[in-house]
Amino acid sequence: MEAKNNKKTIWAWCMFDWANQSYNMVIISTIFPAYYVALTTNAKNGNMVTFFGHQYVNTVLQTFVLGLSYLIIVVILPILTSIADYRGNKKIYLQLFTWMGALSCAGLFFFKPDSALELPLIFFGLASIGYCGGFVFYNSYLPQIATVDQQDAVSARGFIYGFLGSIVVQVICFIPVLEPLWFGIHDDALPARIAFLIVGIWWIGFAIIPFIMLPKGEPNAGSHNYNVLTGGFKELAKVFGKVKKMPLLKRFLSAFFFYSVGVQTILLVAASFAAKELHMPDDDLIGIILVIQVVAILGAWLTSLASAKYGNARTLIVLIAIWTVLCCLVYFITTEMQFYVAAFVVGLVMGGVQSLSRSTYSKYLPPNIPDTASFFSFYDVTEKLSIVVGLFCFSFVEARTHEMRYSALTLDCFFAIGLFLLIVLWLAEKKYRISDIEVPV
Repeated sequence: MEAKNNKKTIWAWCMFDWANQSYNMVIISTIFPAYYVALTTNAKNGNMVTFFGHQYVNTVLQTFVLGLSYLIIVVILPILTSIADYRGNKKIYLQLFTWMGALSCAGLFFFKPDSALELPLIFFGLASIGYCGGFVFYNSYLPQIATVDQQDAVSARGFIYGFLGSIVVQVICFIPVLEPLWFGIHDDALPARIAFLIVGIWWIGFAIIPFIMLPKGEPNAGSHNYNVLTGGFKELAKVFGKVKKMPLLKRFLSAFFFYSVGVQTILLVAASFAAKELHMPDDDLIGIILVIQVVAILGAWLTSLASAKYGNARTLIVLIAIWTVLCCLVYFITTEMQFYVAAFVVGLVMGGVQSLSRSTYSKYLPPNIPDTASFFSFYDVTEKLSIVVGLFCFSFVEARTHEMRYSALTLDCFFAIGLFLLIVLWLAEKKYRISDIEVPV
């Protein structure tokens, strides 16, 4: 087994984040949503679209496809990650999902103004599955490549690489989008389609580095003779049995679910809130997304320093307390300047929460466990379920009240519960320790 804290291995691991965050920025946050809404809104049909013979509101359909992709991940990843640990081949799955995501993004190049929506939205969903699926196996490498005392810093470094990479891709894509005549482009739809192709090439191009340099993984099959599907379920059941005996891990996953409902949903709807409630133009929204990404780099770095000094649980308590107050204040935002201030704070705590959550979970795992991918599938499934719950609650409240501000207050309830559970976790740390299976001290 390769020694931990190897600089080249950690760099290669971080480059995966550098590669795939281009999807999160361009496809989820900026260019694709704007392009999709523009192409599916017209004077004849308004915002209604046809998908496999049925009529939908355009944004509802997009959200449905995204939510469905998360549900698919929730269903298949516990099986796949258990199989990966059982066989010791999690790098193969990392490559499989990455290729799926990158090729699907590139496939969106063929999403033209006169195109039917079926194929583009299938590509959109497959890109989401590829992104989420690859992240599970990527996350599971953290305890394999870094010692416990280095995991906070390594996790933060990965997010910093991701934020930097996404900014670079966004700038590259924005140049032809904002100034198409510089390149002799007269087709209004072509710059956005080129951006989708750039994302696919960037994603798979830089992912080749971790594909080559990351370790393969250690098999955990023992003397079992299970077939692939049965072995996956049996390994998953065994891991779940272990999780139930880990008091700190159970408490953390509960807190993580509730505050992730708020964090992940806000990140997905922030631009829509600004456009709908504050009527901000697209150029300003693009600026906000870039501000959030840049500030998130600073937030991830500051959080790693704070966790080293004060501990993970206490640092997370402070971050989620800030989120709780901020989410409540969203109800009162009425001006662009107020939204910019809120976006700055969101960026600052966003990077910190995401990087520290991943490393905290890794720290609560027993040392030297071989089935890290199976354990991290619980982490990622919890996160994806929180996204589904958050999007449903946000949309439901908005549909009933016709006010996104009330939806924000609903998310604040999840933050408050998550904050309470984090305090419970912090108090429990004094009672329990981490061993092969956690037991009372």
